[in-house]
Amino acid sequence: MRIDIVSGFPKILEQPLNESIIKMGRRKQAVDIHIHDLRDFTTDKHRTIDDYPYGGGPGMVLKIEPFYRALQQIFENQDVNKAHIVMPSPRGRVLTQSIVTELSIKDHLVFLCGHYKGIDERIHEFYKIDEISIGDYILSSGEVATLVMVDAIVRLLPGVIKDINSAWTDSFSDDLLDAPYYTRPEEFMGKRVPEVLLSGNHQKITEWRQKMREKLTKTRRPDLYEKYLKSIK
Repeated sequence: MRIDIVSGFPKILEQPLNESIIKMGRRKQAVDIHIHDLRDFTTDKHRTIDDYPYGGGPGMVLKIEPFYRALQQIFENQDVNKAHIVMPSPRGRVLTQSIVTELSIKDHLVFLCGHYKGIDERIHEFYKIDEISIGDYILSSGEVATLVMVDAIVRLLPGVIKDINSAWTDSFSDDLLDAPYYTRPEEFMGKRVPEVLLSGNHQKITEWRQKMREKLTKTRRPDLYEKYLKSIK
């Protein structure tokens, strides 16, 4: 997979994209990530990427020209018809594990990182853009939301995680939260690991984990639990 990220604040991205799972994915060549500094696509001496909104009001808006030029450069050597352009946005569809899975099978993803009041709306008139929200709250920049999505996507790519079943059985993979997990020691200050996990009986362990997943989801995320019940009918 190839991932291009267009950002006015690339330093926010540099370190996280070279750590942990994403670093592993890059090292194993499962993903090829390119960061494009939005200011490199400006034409004035001040490298201006934002301006005041037409119609007045507080805040600034990211200019269309640098984004357009950045995309033009990316698609000089990449097929625009094979690319999926994503813009983190509070008005987009809300990110779920299903959407992460959908994105993980794309050959080419391009992320446009907004800031301030967002990007000049006219960018949508030139490219088909998938707006995705990571939740109903406000972040300072689209870079943080992009990092969330890239991390979630990369861990599903073939060869990145040694035990791919671990990734596919995490919370939300089937609308259920994950079960509790324990490790050594067996007892800590009088608190013991559930006996079933020490039994060696894999069928009972699987059944216990499933029951715990259902119990936790019903208690903590009743909305997901209702979705799960509908899926198994």
